[in-house]
Amino acid sequence: MNCRGCAAPLNLPLIDLGTSPPSNAYVHADRLEQAEQWVPLKVAVCQQCWLVQTEDYTSADSLFDAEYAYFSSFSSTWLNHAERYVAEMSERFGLNADSRVVEVAANDGYLLQYVAARGIPCLGVEPTRSTAQAAREKGLEIRELFFGRDTATQLRNEGWNADLMAANNVLAHVPDINDFLAGFATLLKPTGVATFEFPQLLTLMAGAQFDTLYHEHYSYLSLTAVQTLCERNGLEVFDVSQLSTHGGSLRVFVQRKDGQRRAVLPAVQQQLHAELAAGVKTPEYYATLAPAAERIKHDLLRFLLQAKADGKRVVGYGAAAKGNTLLNYAGVKADLLSWVADANPHKQGKFLPGSRIPIVAPAQIDIEQPDYVLVLPWNLLHEVSQQLAQVRQWDGRFVIAVPELKVL
Repeated sequence: MNCRGCAAPLNLPLIDLGTSPPSNAYVHADRLEQAEQWVPLKVAVCQQCWLVQTEDYTSADSLFDAEYAYFSSFSSTWLNHAERYVAEMSERFGLNADSRVVEVAANDGYLLQYVAARGIPCLGVEPTRSTAQAAREKGLEIRELFFGRDTATQLRNEGWNADLMAANNVLAHVPDINDFLAGFATLLKPTGVATFEFPQLLTLMAGAQFDTLYHEHYSYLSLTAVQTLCERNGLEVFDVSQLSTHGGSLRVFVQRKDGQRRAVLPAVQQQLHAELAAGVKTPEYYATLAPAAERIKHDLLRFLLQAKADGKRVVGYGAAAKGNTLLNYAGVKADLLSWVADANPHKQGKFLPGSRIPIVAPAQIDIEQPDYVLVLPWNLLHEVSQQLAQVRQWDGRFVIAVPELKVL
């Protein structure tokens, strides 16, 4: 396989997580007798542009289908983040009723609802039917499309030239990343700004966050790689900021190279220097993740096996994609993790892909009062432990497995 960014040969492996089903392919109860699609989950590094990426074994339209079950609005932390983003961007870039905002990967309208509330015309692009319908129910205008240069041309011809384009946690999800970025250069006004948010490679590596690797994530991004990709596709990075979301993310601000350009702020060079100092342009930097993943897997299995031997009941919370990567890599099934609770009703009553662990409503935690609750979306531990504070009343304890096993 060649790099999806620059077409150079991919010769540096990062990690091989074996095979697993797509992490958002939740199994319906009436399909338990049917086989699942298991495909290799391998990640490699381009030594030309330093884009970290999955090897291709499945297509985007099979991953982001009509039954896609990730709905952003079920996390209060994420909703608060989106509301703050809209307020900050509106103030910084003077957005008003004469502006146009386009969000790519609008999901269920978690962000655009705050744009619309300010009276700013907005449009969402969202390819998954289930989340697009949820956004329409909020009164938002949504186009059910994959975004790229052709989509951008179509929207531009319809008058949707954008003052602001938002793309949260989607840049990593696109197989043709050059076509995707070229779409932003096409749809932005000459004075427009686009922001991309994505989990950053530095925190992934430092925190051994191998569970964030899954088929829907085609790329794992550093500013080093993103800057090169943007320049190739008519965009310029002019600012970057650190975020705490998803265990550590970047928000990158870009503008058209042929537009009315803002000065490039010092934060850009500072981030590039930090990545260079960490070693993102050296093969040695990428050698630590595979052994860390093995350690995490073994520690989790030891904990679950010991809990079972002691007659303790362990359940999970959060039927998240990262949890599916972890459980399938470790080979955990329902004999060790009885069920996983999730607040998203679109997941309840289904089963986790691969492990076939049942997904239930959070009320089941109060009914069964388990000894341990394994929080699979560890980045939401604070939110989850507050929502489930009653677990402490029966001396239950919370557990996370990444970056290391902790019983809290």
